[in-house]
Amino acid sequence: MPDFLKRYATPLVTGLFLVSLVSGAALFFHFGSAAFRGMHEWLSMVLIVPFVLHLWRNWRSMLMYVGRAPFTVAMVSSLVAALAFAYPAMTGTSSGRAGGPPPFQLAQTVIQHSPQDVAPILGLTTEELVATLKSQGYAGAASDLPMTEIATKAGKSPTGLMEVLLHAKK
Repeated sequence: MPDFLKRYATPLVTGLFLVSLVSGAALFFHFGSAAFRGMHEWLSMVLIVPFVLHLWRNWRSMLMYVGRAPFTVAMVSSLVAALAFAYPAMTGTSSGRAGGPPPFQLAQTVIQHSPQDVAPILGLTTEELVATLKSQGYAGAASDLPMTEIATKAGKSPTGLMEVLLHAKK
């Protein structure tokens, strides 16, 4: 292994782990999410490289752990913990978080409804909302169609339609 890798594998794992720790804690407590999300995701991906280098550098020591009770308990516990979080989200059986954070769930609920249902929430008449949607490229907008269907017919994303709704209100 080149000398550079021998000298920097463990310090890089430590430094990037600390960044992941701090950014992960900030995300958990919803502090500065916009600043920390990209940092956490990308630098956690970068952490893979020095982690692999660290394993390579310390392979013989690592082999002494493999197969022993503490290693097996740690690996199985980690897998069970990961599955406990992933399974409900992947199967849609989690309580309250399957659709993401509450604001996202609310937005998804709103766009399942028609302009005649949503217009009063925005302080508009049904006709005003339909006219606004049509002027923004949602030609198939109709008062009784769900917003999701209006977006699909226009070949646009539901997120784009949500943006139009945000700017449509009086």
